Amino acid sequence: MSLFSPLTLPNGAILPNRIAKAAMEENMADADHAPSASLIRLYEAWGRGGSGLIITGNVMVDARAMTGPAGVVLEEPSHLDRFRDWARAGRAGGAQLWMQINHPGRQMPAALGQPTLAPSAVALDLGRQSRVFAPPREMTEAEIDDVRRRFVTAAGLAAQAGFSGVEIHAAHGYLLSQFLSPLANRRTDRWGGSLENRARLLLDIVRDVRAAVPPDFAVAVKLNSADFQRGGFSPDDAKAVVAMLSPLGVDLVELSGGSYEAPAMMGSARDERTLAREAYFLEFARDIAAVATMPLMVTGGIRRRAVAEKVIASGVAVAGLATALAIAPDLPERWRRGTDDAPALRPVTWKNKPLASTALMSAVRYQLARVSRGRRPRPGVPPLFALIAAQLTAKRQTRAYRAWMAARHA
Repeated sequence: MSLFSPLTLPNGAILPNRIAKAAMEENMADADHAPSASLIRLYEAWGRGGSGLIITGNVMVDARAMTGPAGVVLEEPSHLDRFRDWARAGRAGGAQLWMQINHPGRQMPAALGQPTLAPSAVALDLGRQSRVFAPPREMTEAEIDDVRRRFVTAAGLAAQAGFSGVEIHAAHGYLLSQFLSPLANRRTDRWGGSLENRARLLLDIVRDVRAAVPPDFAVAVKLNSADFQRGGFSPDDAKAVVAMLSPLGVDLVELSGGSYEAPAMMGSARDERTLAREAYFLEFARDIAAVATMPLMVTGGIRRRAVAEKVIASGVAVAGLATALAIAPDLPERWRRGTDDAPALRPVTWKNKPLASTALMSAVRYQLARVSRGRRPRPGVPPLFALIAAQLTAKRQTRAYRAWMAARHA
């Protein structure tokens, strides 16, 4: 099996190759929090770039619950024409295009001014950066049911807009990941305690989404292989949840790891000179593959063709690339032509891991913004410059978001 072999999913849909553009948070919504012209241009670049699968950045299922101030929201069909333009751009080169749907839970910036909900009233512990996120309130039964319905609604609208699938985000410390984690979920009702209870919301959403969308529409799940926090969601937990997902019609599980508190998913902030520090969730995937009946995808640090080929040779079905495709949107096409390009950002070696992770994400977004304007990426951008630029942009976007929400309430 090679990187450029097609993959038939359980629902019969076919990925033209085994390279996926994994989700990156673009924060490029327009004034209506629909896909902007810049976002569509960015996906045109990826659509021409040769990936077999393209997974969007976060699309929020609730406008009151955002991972960032300029995120795309899909909760009703009022701007579906722009989503159709987005779908056409991403699928123009023959790739499958899946919409990642998400709810941040407690990982929502306090500056957005919205009530913060979570499985339990457990605040994020980020040291001096903790104040960036408001302490959450424990969700009621009605609020849990509302979130479930919102995921199903977003998935149905994505299918109407011409996307070929959705990825339900249950990783990286967002809401569904919080329910899975015994550190964030301290409930004593049917949503907490045992792993079966903590996984209940994710499993209910997957069942309901699968029932609501056409059979040829892919339903995927992004899951942490581990939270990388003592007492948190463990590799054994991940293995058990994958087994629970197996009979539910899931077409692919993407394995990642970490959260805002332990940002393992941003491992490329480390030294990237060795093979061992790329594809850093691969060992977990090999273990989980023993119980998985659906294809697995591994994302995290892959930027070299040899590493991507190693992932596929190990039995993992899809190699997910993120930062590398922010720098070189056509990297899969380059690899197909036989090159060994390995794009990389300037490493971030700061001791403060949450701040280093934020700086790295800022550097990634800096590349996305340049590509969306038709400019060449600038991988050598200083992390501090990218961080400051991102903070200034976020302040402007936050003011716009708060004004938009005030108008909605009015």
